[in-house]
Amino acid sequence: MEFLKDIWGFVKHRKKYWLLPIIFVLLLFGLLIVIGGGTAAAPFIYTLF
Repeated sequence: MEFLKDIWGFVKHRKKYWLLPIIFVLLLFGLLIVIGGGTAAAPFIYTLF
């Protein structure tokens, strides 16, 4: 969680709010990869792409 706190501090201090959607999408894809890798939901996630 320290990493996310650092990213938020950077975005807030430098006023780079346009980075937030990019970070959100990357986190979402990372979550999909983690969930889709070893669960029974993997075939359903792979059909989305």
